[in-house]
Amino acid sequence: MTLHRRSSRPAAVVALATGLCLVAGCGTAAKKTDSAASGGTQTTTAATGTSSAPAAAPAGQKVKLSVVSLLPGSTKEAFKAFNDQVAIFEQAHPDIDVQPHEYEWKGTTFAAQLAGGTLPTVFEVPFTDARTLIGNKQVADLTAQVRQLPYAGTFNPSVLAQGQDSKGDIYALPKGAYGVGLQYNRALFTKAGLDPDKPPTTWDEVRADARAIASKTHQAGFALMGKSNTGGWNLAMLTYALGGRLETVDSSGKATVTLANPGTKAALQWLKQLRWSDNAMGSNFLLDWGSMNQAFAAGKVGMYLSGSDVYTNLVQANHVKPETYGLTVLPMSDSPDAGLLGGGTEVVVKASATDAEKAAAVKWMDFYYLSKLTDQQAAVRDAKTLVASKQPVGTPQLPLFDKATLDTYMSWISSYVDVPLGQMKGFTDNIFNQKLQPEPPVSTQALYGVLDTVVQKVLTDKGTNIDQLLAKTTPIAQQAVDKAS
Repeated sequence: MTLHRRSSRPAAVVALATGLCLVAGCGTAAKKTDSAASGGTQTTTAATGTSSAPAAAPAGQKVKLSVVSLLPGSTKEAFKAFNDQVAIFEQAHPDIDVQPHEYEWKGTTFAAQLAGGTLPTVFEVPFTDARTLIGNKQVADLTAQVRQLPYAGTFNPSVLAQGQDSKGDIYALPKGAYGVGLQYNRALFTKAGLDPDKPPTTWDEVRADARAIASKTHQAGFALMGKSNTGGWNLAMLTYALGGRLETVDSSGKATVTLANPGTKAALQWLKQLRWSDNAMGSNFLLDWGSMNQAFAAGKVGMYLSGSDVYTNLVQANHVKPETYGLTVLPMSDSPDAGLLGGGTEVVVKASATDAEKAAAVKWMDFYYLSKLTDQQAAVRDAKTLVASKQPVGTPQLPLFDKATLDTYMSWISSYVDVPLGQMKGFTDNIFNQKLQPEPPVSTQALYGVLDTVVQKVLTDKGTNIDQLLAKTTPIAQQAVDKAS
């Protein structure tokens, strides 16, 4: 996967661990996509359409701007909410023709889409891929445009750093940030005789609850993603929570893969017991992010690991019943290095975009993703639009701006919040007590791809020797990381 390049800013990545804090943010339309743009110097508020920079195109010319919309299979109500927002934007900007494209980021297909030029002009990527694309100069420099946004100085610096290069130039803007949480099905908890208002707080309790769910409901008590780099992603979550790390990075930015750490060994041993001793993980070990969400919403999974913001997608694309949803924090081991893996999504513009397309793209990014967090009219308009189409408002996320900005934003939308926050208290009440840590900083997706095979091996081969497996896989992972960096 030649897509991935070593980050030249390990310090900026580490800053994510200390700079993020949690608030309940407004849910947005899509999950896991990519792009970046540079060019014109304009900014627009979503509610008024006023601009503080040059127009996206000369008078009389209309810019066609392709953008990602929602995941394939999202509900008609979700698409209506998105299309309503497009109409509002185009009314404020008659010189821009927004052309939406359904899209889901997948590690196994993204490189080919990027190389083949099939991505829209504005697309979304995980934090980990944004660093790679920036290093490879595969997305456009947005510095001039972003600096003119009225809220440019209030970004959470640790979040903004994920879209900057070593010189501090801005190539990507954050769509959202998350901390990992334990998603659980309250209905399956009840059927298994468990109290859905008392989710597990230790990994032993997770295992016991998974056994109860599997035994009494015949569904997977706990399920793990296993392909398209998501198996490695989930294994990283468990590793971090148990005090391990998958890479060390020296002062030059060189990464050394450290798979045989106690945290990863403990994570795999826990999974092996849950799978083979408890028979509590079901039979499908090739789920990815989309298919896991689908299985969970269908009542086939009791618990799984994912970002704290996944509820939005569960509603938009998977028709989850709100009353069945629960969210709590991941248990942490007693290790002083135990930490919560965090991440997020960046919005970028393809490097080949024209100046007019780049200017239009920044207007769209301001309108659709960011101004609703900084402008009262835009915040209320966005919340009303989402509520009218029965879309989530209030899904827990990490802040993109400073605390004062976010507190003000929450006061604007408080009357429109429609997510079951009472069923997420295990997460929102306890997340401040957890130490947030960034994902492995070098060639992250390449590393996750190799770890998919480790997860699959443990869950499909009862006789797997974990020590031998990690010893065998480490040089393979190191080669993949070196090649991609």
